Amino acid sequence: MKIQDFRSRQQTISLDGVIDEPLQIAYTDIGEGEPLLLMHGIPTWSFLFHEVIDELAKHYRVIAPDMVGYGYSDRRDRFDRSIEFQADVTERFLEHLGIERAHFVAHDIGGGVALILADRRPELVQSMVLSNSVAYDSWPVDEMLALGHPRNAKLQPEEMREKLVESFEFGLSRKERLTDDFKEGIVTPYCEPDGIVSLVRNAASLNTNHTTPLTDRLPKMNQPTLLLWGEDDKWQPISTAERLVEDMPHAEMHPMKNCSHWTPQDNPEEFASATLEFLQRIPVAV
Repeated sequence: MKIQDFRSRQQTISLDGVIDEPLQIAYTDIGEGEPLLLMHGIPTWSFLFHEVIDELAKHYRVIAPDMVGYGYSDRRDRFDRSIEFQADVTERFLEHLGIERAHFVAHDIGGGVALILADRRPELVQSMVLSNSVAYDSWPVDEMLALGHPRNAKLQPEEMREKLVESFEFGLSRKERLTDDFKEGIVTPYCEPDGIVSLVRNAASLNTNHTTPLTDRLPKMNQPTLLLWGEDDKWQPISTAERLVEDMPHAEMHPMKNCSHWTPQDNPEEFASATLEFLQRIPVAV
């Protein structure tokens, strides 16, 4: 899917009740049935899921927001960018949509947000699919630490594009999956002046202290959880998934062979089919 088509079906709402003025949230909302929330990571936006949304939406109401500071949601210097704050925004966003319970399908730092909410609001999180997620002290990775330096806020668009394309190439096992449409779509919001600044702010906010306090509480997270993990990931290695399976009482693992970090792009067919197979074993919420 081209970015123009993806953007054409995004909606935008003004979300109040989080900071002292409304935040603008861009999101996709398609399909019917139980709510399924897609949470992206850094340095992506909801376009990361552009090849799986339609398949998932055959069975669920799929909601894919751009986290604040990311994609086409609010990019102003008016708020915190931490995953704790992202959890606050996600709570308010679902409340705004009238959603009391949802399945969370979350990648990278989106997985950290899901884990925070599974602990904080267990009634809100019906299940989790965590794909190459941050956890414990597995993050932030060196590349994101470097990107968060304030000097990078002055990068020119082509300089930022080069950095990002290199990152996406490194995080794909199947190099043919670095298609022109994916490259264009995934980097475009971060090649705009305010997008460059916002992405650097996002990178500067990454803090392992927001997941390490959850470590002792993982055994109390009773949500059915699938660790859908690219085996080749050098940033969030599969050993993290193996540890989560040991620590979480209702977790299971689905390794994705010949896949690295960007699993929804490396193999969207397997990503969608494994997610659906897992979710359809979970009793419908009443």
